Amino acid sequence: MRITFLGAAKGVTGSCHMIEACGKTFLIDCGLFQGTMEEQMKNYDSFDFNVQDIDFVILSHAHIDHSGKIPKLYKEGYRGKVYATRATEELCSVMLPDSGHIQEKEIEWVNRKRLRAGKKVLPPMYTVQDAIDSCSLFETVDYGQYVVVTDNLMFRLIDAGHMLGSAIIEIWVTEEGKTEKLVYSGDLGNIENPIICDPAPVDEADYLIMESTYGDRLHPDVQDESVKFIETIVNTIKAGGNVIIPSFAVGRTQELLFRLNQYVEGVKGPEYKEFLKNIPVVVDSPLAKNATEIFRDNFECYNENALGYLLNGDNPIDFRTLEFTSSAAESQALNTDMTPKIIISASGMCEAGRIKHHLKHNLWRPECTVLFVGYQAVGTLGRRLLEGEKVVKIFSEEIGVNANIVHLNAFSGHADQAKLVKWVQDIQKKPKKIFLVHGEEEVQNVLASVLESGLGIETIMPSRSQSYVIGKYDTSKRPGLVNSSNLKLDLYEQLTYLKKDFESMLTNVKYDIKSNVSSDELLEISGEVEKLREHIGRIRNKA
Repeated sequence: MRITFLGAAKGVTGSCHMIEACGKTFLIDCGLFQGTMEEQMKNYDSFDFNVQDIDFVILSHAHIDHSGKIPKLYKEGYRGKVYATRATEELCSVMLPDSGHIQEKEIEWVNRKRLRAGKKVLPPMYTVQDAIDSCSLFETVDYGQYVVVTDNLMFRLIDAGHMLGSAIIEIWVTEEGKTEKLVYSGDLGNIENPIICDPAPVDEADYLIMESTYGDRLHPDVQDESVKFIETIVNTIKAGGNVIIPSFAVGRTQELLFRLNQYVEGVKGPEYKEFLKNIPVVVDSPLAKNATEIFRDNFECYNENALGYLLNGDNPIDFRTLEFTSSAAESQALNTDMTPKIIISASGMCEAGRIKHHLKHNLWRPECTVLFVGYQAVGTLGRRLLEGEKVVKIFSEEIGVNANIVHLNAFSGHADQAKLVKWVQDIQKKPKKIFLVHGEEEVQNVLASVLESGLGIETIMPSRSQSYVIGKYDTSKRPGLVNSSNLKLDLYEQLTYLKKDFESMLTNVKYDIKSNVSSDELLEISGEVEKLREHIGRIRNKA
């Protein structure tokens, strides 16, 4: 059995792993890269395999960094099955067309620049229709159901506790008379999730591919963060400001609605019930609206806590002050209405969508709060705000950051270091090797050290396109098959985006000079500039 890691290798996004076993070749996940422009550029490379060679795909869950390249796979001729849970299939039916819409809009902007430069226009990576058509490939699998591919190859999905329908994938491979079990953790959920169940235990594994997003840290106590959550909201509203929550439209938004429901209904913090009863809570995301309906229809995935609400006649993700917007006009009206409110909007990393408009209208207001409740990838606007940038550019306009910036880690949909280690500890027959994916390299170094010293299991951090043969350590790399005609952006566009990064840093340096900040801080900025300069040098060398 050969495993080739094609994404989320020493990085968090672009999950895609190719397995070759028993005469079959299949993918585990096929997701988009997100974050910096350098990361996003990878989405337009040719696949590192012949699409016709792929027999089937197993999808762990619907998040776009795991599912977002399935329409591209379809566009390039793939017509095999995509196995997933029913909830994942239903969520992909709204998420993938939404991603197609984004691809179409982004290419319009790129092509305007290309036309002005006398270049040929490029097609989108895929269209809305490609995404809709790709959904016909899905075949649903129940949790615990064994899928027999051949006499020597079978798999099943069990609950990963990360989001509605998310799955851990267990794969049994029999070669040369010997059966070995490969387990893919998918994104392992945080325990005590307000809606869905905790990650299911695994009895045994010969080899484990495991996520490592928060492998170097512990989440704060959920109860403490819950108090901080409601106090942040109350204090901001009392000050006359808005609470802006950048949130992933699928999963995190619904969890937030559950938590808000508890306070609005007085189940938690009854002292806040009277104050909150007239505070508007607006979900400004058509995708989140559609996803919430799917959450409401898939209550078989709920944990006992959430089911208890349903049995008492209360929908746990609905309450009287909750509103959903649909049109752009409704979204725009939120920023002209000065009534203090809570606005939950996508994208969760502030890179696209309606959230950028709300940040433009609220970041400069000191009475407002931007409340982050999820992971922010390196290079994203969300990450830059968390790291303390004082001025950011949104739609080519410089916006001063005067709002309160708050980050709640305990609400994460990912397990922290202790929970990751505990999940491995609970495997009765421990794996011979663990491959860490879905984590930044420095984070993986920490988790690998903990796993090796604490459990004595060899832990490997594969690089992108690196292959490993089970039973024989293989460090050979498979080169990426990049076809320049399939790139959405060429090197010129990369340099253009880097120019934007320089402009953003220049703006901050100007601000720092006016503010008389310390020389140490300016030296730190100088170091970042040098990193960008080196990156541009590498791009020039490629050219």
